[in-house]
Parts: sequence; structure tokens; C-alpha cells
Amino acid sequence: MTTMVGIREIARNSNILDGYDYVEVEDKKTHEYKGLFISPKYAAEFKAFLEEKITKEHQEKLDRVMKFVGNNKVDERFDGLTSSEIKKQKAQEQYGK
Repeated sequence: MTTMVGIREIARNSNILDGYDYVEVEDKKTHEYKGLFISPKYAAEFKAFLEEKITKEHQEKLDRVMKFVGNNKVDERFDGLTSSEIKKQKAQEQYGK
């Protein structure tokens, strides 16, 4: 069972949430959707669902970033050198000493 209530109604009487599976909350003045109250009966299940969804979204973002991270590996022969030293060494290798 569901219903739509205003923020002020909840503030005045939180008992209106009882008996519903979920309650949609809207600002009655602006008709802006504010959120959702879920019955304690479903809260743990819904929380687990949201955590899984958020973890999946974070992993997808991380995977997109990680595509680019490994592409610029520095060769072992340049370990410990500054960027200018690397440029100098590459120039020497390419054009001779």
C-alpha cells in the first residue's frame, strides 16, 4: 500500500506513515518530489539493494578511469629519472651521442 503526503503532514503527525509499505513525500506548495519513506519491513532489503547499486556504479566509474591509467607505463630503464632526464636520454638514444 502506498500514499503521497506532504512534508508538513509528516512533521505534524509521523503516525501517518504507519500501515504503508512506502510513502512518497512531496512539497505540496511547489509540487516538488522530495523522496520516499520505506516501511521497516522492507528497509533492510532496500538498503542492501541500494548499497549494491552504488557499489556497481562506483566500480563502473573506476573501470572507465583505469582504462587510461595503465597506458602510460614508464620503461624500467627510466626509473628514478626526472622528465627532463628521460627526454635527454631518449634524444641521445635516437640521435646518437
